[in-house]
Formats: sequence, C-alpha cells, structure tokens
Amino acid sequence: MTRPSASPWRPNMPGSDNLPSGPGGRPAAPSGDGHGPRAGPPTVTIGSYPDYPSAQRVVDYLADNRFPVERTAIVGTNLTLVETVMGRMTTGRAALVGAGTGAWFGLFIGLLFGIFTVGNWVAVIVAGLVIGAIWGAVFGAMAHAMSGGRRDFTSASSLRASEYAVTVEADVAEQARQLLGRMHLTPTGATAR
Repeated sequence: MTRPSASPWRPNMPGSDNLPSGPGGRPAAPSGDGHGPRAGPPTVTIGSYPDYPSAQRVVDYLADNRFPVERTAIVGTNLTLVETVMGRMTTGRAALVGAGTGAWFGLFIGLLFGIFTVGNWVAVIVAGLVIGAIWGAVFGAMAHAMSGGRRDFTSASSLRASEYAVTVEADVAEQARQLLGRMHLTPTGATAR
C-alpha cells in the first residue's frame, strides 16, 4: 500500500500553524518570495581592472573626491582556487609544526596557572610551554604517520580572480564616470549589468 506524497510546506497553507517546534524553536515562513535575498538597486560597471590594487585605487580615488563609496562594490570574476605547494611534509616536520602549536597552547595554560601560583610563576609558565611542545610534537608526528602518506606536502590556498569590476548604483554612475575621467586611469571596459 502506497501513501500519496505530501506536498511541500508553503506559508499560509492549511495546517501550517500546527507545525511542531524544532530544535531552533518554532519554524517561521521564509521572508520575501522564498528565492533568496532581494537583489537591491540596479548597478552599473564603471570599469574592469586586471588586478585588485587597480580596482582598490579607483574606489579610493572616488572616496577622496567625496563620492558615496557605500554605493560601490568591487566584484572579482572568474574566480580560481590556487593551492601553492610550500614543501614536503615529513614526520619530523609534522612533529616540529605540532611542537610549535603545542607550545602556544602550553604557554596559554601555563599563563592561566601562573596567575594563581603563589611561588615561582615563571617556572609554571615554562613548564606549561615545554609540556605543550612535547605533546604537540608527539601528536603531530602520530597524525602524520597515521595519514599513510596521502598528503606528504604542505600548501597554502588562495582565491584569485581574473578581473575586478568596480560597480556603482545606476543613479550615481554618471557622477562616478565623470570623476574617473579626471583620474586618467583607463579601464578595460564599462558595461551595464
């Protein structure tokens, strides 16, 4: 025996006021039309730049000339995640990194205990630092050894955009273009969106 599928919940539908409360409290109807936040006023792209410092310079110039910069945005397009490999990760290096992290935590704990120590508080702080470094090294080496060599390198991740567009609200776009005309910085394009 199959049961008919229930229709999805919608605001103001019969029985919607009888919904049980969940862990976050009583459920509420979504705001607006349920399609996300409102788009805001229409914007115009007044220039596109190859790097972030150029776009930042444009907004800074607008701010210096009393333009309402709270009505501007820098939009990075064609985002790319770049993971730069910093070096090889060995068990020794993992232990060293773990020792550094553990030393900071041990220093914190040593300072907490040192505050309430009547005697030699410096010894308590140093003991916390040393014990933290030792335990950090042990756990760092163990974690690396247990990874089975699946990630034997260190890296740093960053997001990069291929282009940075400076956008302003449509009703102040002409004022922004006039100011940029005095700046003598040529954007790669100016399109409306």
